[in-house]
Amino acid sequence: MPETTVFFYRDDDGRVPVKDWLCSLKRRNRKAFAQCAASVQRLAFLGHELRRPQADYLRDGIYELRARQGRVNYRVLYFFHGKNVALLAHALTKEDVVPDIEINRALERKKRYFCNPEKHTHEEDIGEED
Repeated sequence: MPETTVFFYRDDDGRVPVKDWLCSLKRRNRKAFAQCAASVQRLAFLGHELRRPQADYLRDGIYELRARQGRVNYRVLYFFHGKNVALLAHALTKEDVVPDIEINRALERKKRYFCNPEKHTHEEDIGEED
């Protein structure tokens, strides 16, 4: 099974929401950051084969990558582009279910990405977060 390439989604203004969230998380809670980074590495290794409890399909091509530290659930929403590319589109901390507004935000980012993949792709290794 080929490894999946994982990229970050980049907004029109150049911001990279998931990268920014991970940088903030790393400053606030290094253990939680490590759990999230490990989840992204599992996604890169397993791609479409990654299943519950580490990942789950939400709707309309949006998946959630799951990490947990203590009693807090961390989620990164992503989608696939082809067989071997996953885009990290949105991140949040949640209690139970992912709110529709968050899924809709990821769907909007997915739509923008497919209109102009080059503009909305940010390549950076998750380990480079500071």
